[in-house]
Amino acid sequence: MRMGSAWRRLGRSESGSELVEFALSACVFMTLLFGIMDFSRALYAYHFVSYAAQEGSRYAMVRGSDWPNTCAAANSYSCEASSANITSYVQGLAQPGISSSGVEVTPSWPQQTVNGSSAGCNSAATQNSKGCLVKVQVSYDFHFSMPFLPKSGFTMTATSEKVIVN
Repeated sequence: MRMGSAWRRLGRSESGSELVEFALSACVFMTLLFGIMDFSRALYAYHFVSYAAQEGSRYAMVRGSDWPNTCAAANSYSCEASSANITSYVQGLAQPGISSSGVEVTPSWPQQTVNGSSAGCNSAATQNSKGCLVKVQVSYDFHFSMPFLPKSGFTMTATSEKVIVN
C-alpha cells in the first residue's frame, strides 16, 4: 500500500513541468525566429537580383555605340557596353551576404527597337545603337540555412530591358 501512495504522490507532483514547458515553447520560438531570419535573407537576395538587373540595363543603355569616352582598358567601365563590362559591373554591385561569384549575368541585345521593328538594330554591328533594346538577366542561386528546408536552394531571376539612349 505504501508503494502505491508513493506513485500517486509522484504522479500529482508538478516539479519540473515548467522546465518541460519552457523547453517546448523555446524550441517553437527559436524555430519561428530563425525561419523569419532565413526568409528575410531570401527577400534580401531577391531584392538584390531585381536591383542588379535594373542597374545592369541602365549601365548598358547609357553606354551604347555613341558613347563618347575612349577605352583605357579592354574591360573598363568607361568603355562602350559589352557583355564582359556589364557582367563585371553587375557582379561588383554585390552587397554583404551575396556572393558575387554566384551572381550570373546574361546581357543580350535583341536586335530590335522598342516597337518591335528591327530597323537599324538587325546586325551585330548596329545592335548597340541608339534606339535599340538591351536586355540584362541576373540569376542568383539562394540556399536556406535552416536544417529542415531544402538544401538544393532555388534560383532567383530578374530581367530588365531598356532602350539605348547614347
